[in-house]
Amino acid sequence: MASVTVHRRLADVDPVVDAARMASSLVPPRQFVDSRLENYRPDPEHPSQAAAVEAVRTFVADWSAKPGGLFRRGPRPPERPGLYLDGGFGVGKTHLLAALWHLAPGRKYFGTFIEYTALVGALGYAEAVRLLSGATLIAIDEFELDDPGDTMLMSRLLGELVKGGTRIGATSNTPPNALGEGRFAAADFLREIQALSDRFTTVRIGGLDYRRRDAAESAVVAGDAAALALPATADTTVDDFGALVDHLASVHPARYVGLVDGLRTAGLLDVRALPGQTEALRFVALVDRLYDAQVRIVAGGEPLDRVFGDDMLAGGYRKKYLRATSRLVAMTHAGAAAR
Repeated sequence: MASVTVHRRLADVDPVVDAARMASSLVPPRQFVDSRLENYRPDPEHPSQAAAVEAVRTFVADWSAKPGGLFRRGPRPPERPGLYLDGGFGVGKTHLLAALWHLAPGRKYFGTFIEYTALVGALGYAEAVRLLSGATLIAIDEFELDDPGDTMLMSRLLGELVKGGTRIGATSNTPPNALGEGRFAAADFLREIQALSDRFTTVRIGGLDYRRRDAAESAVVAGDAAALALPATADTTVDDFGALVDHLASVHPARYVGLVDGLRTAGLLDVRALPGQTEALRFVALVDRLYDAQVRIVAGGEPLDRVFGDDMLAGGYRKKYLRATSRLVAMTHAGAAAR
């Protein structure tokens, strides 16, 4: 009688992540550990990419300058404490933000917008402020304001940190004075948006999504059989897609980092459209963690770039879903290449 392969499941993992672990995870993703301005290769067809490199150099000039003599003054700090890199998917914004993080001295943090809001949710506002205060730089990747509550929370948090001398580096697919435009019109929300905008110097970056230049436009569907054929090793999991989505509801997004610890390949069975916005947003948070950990995906069922319904893609969280789609396409191609 043939033996049945028993795989580890993400749906069985209940990660315990304390404040110290959350803080230690706020560093550039593995693929950006070596990102520097010197190894960023601007596309000559998009001069804004080279201009963005110079904008980062200017922003950090007083950090990197050598001390002068008794009567010499080094470069002055930037007039605005924030640098905002705006552009489409995959044009190198995260590489530049990671390079900025590497140039910052002292204690510093790097995370996605979702990770910072999850941090506040898990620790409480006062404890999060205490943890982040005194940092030279808070780097925020994919800074999108889809929810007025998150907007006011982050505006208040950044305001307190900036008062203490912290600088803010951020990326987004939407410039700061357009964040939330066409989504929520409450006066308080718009006022908070303007307050955020005033803190940033905005740099626009043009270009093509490097993740999809050489890949097909759709996610690879390897099939359930291929996922089940993955080896039953400690760095590999195989989950029913629906069961995994249900499990995410029982884990705080700030603890998703514990789900992907040591994970190299994730198999997903019977992928299907996500049932609602809440499940979709949780899945986006997991996708970000999987992508940052460079996890390969082998999936069966519907293509993973079709799990977000048309109504979701037409709504206020469209940019989040498109970013996740781009990353899912890349991870399924990585999974196909490794098989």
